[in-house]
Amino acid sequence: MKVSREQAALNRERIVEVAAKLFREKGYDGIGVADLMKNAGLTHGGFYGHFASKEDLMIEACQHALEKSLEGWRAKVASDPQRALPVIIDNYLTTRHRDQPGDGCPAAAMGVDAARMSPGARPAFTKATQQQFSLLEGLLPDGAPEERRQQAISTFAAMVGAMVLARSVDDEALSEEILDAVKAQLLQE
Repeated sequence: MKVSREQAALNRERIVEVAAKLFREKGYDGIGVADLMKNAGLTHGGFYGHFASKEDLMIEACQHALEKSLEGWRAKVASDPQRALPVIIDNYLTTRHRDQPGDGCPAAAMGVDAARMSPGARPAFTKATQQQFSLLEGLLPDGAPEERRQQAISTFAAMVGAMVLARSVDDEALSEEILDAVKAQLLQE
């Protein structure tokens, strides 16, 4: 049975959305194509009608997750530009974010996978990272552009690094201590 173009486009969107969540939860090697398609409510056989490879899906899923992450940050800026930076930091460095990687930051959840893949996955991360730096730069207090850029880079790197470490340890108290310490340091100003 042939699927309409509209339905095929919807199916592709569904696959990308599900893959973006599952790759963040389980990692690139933690989930196979058959399980991705099952979670999308589709059959395994239809995968290659949409994507040339699992890596191609990973690239598109990364782009999708990164765009959604940026949309969330931009919404915080639009709702309260003066408080956006502390709100972004406070929301990012939480146990809720730590415990729900499928709904969280793609850089903290998929960055290592993207770095190990072919160079095709990296442009999406590069573009989104540059956009996140720019957004953070615009939220920082006055200062020379190069100082604000350095601060934006170090802020985002601290946030991502704290999340990766907090997810990596098996000691709940230590995990929370990591998140709290970095949050306190970043919100100190």
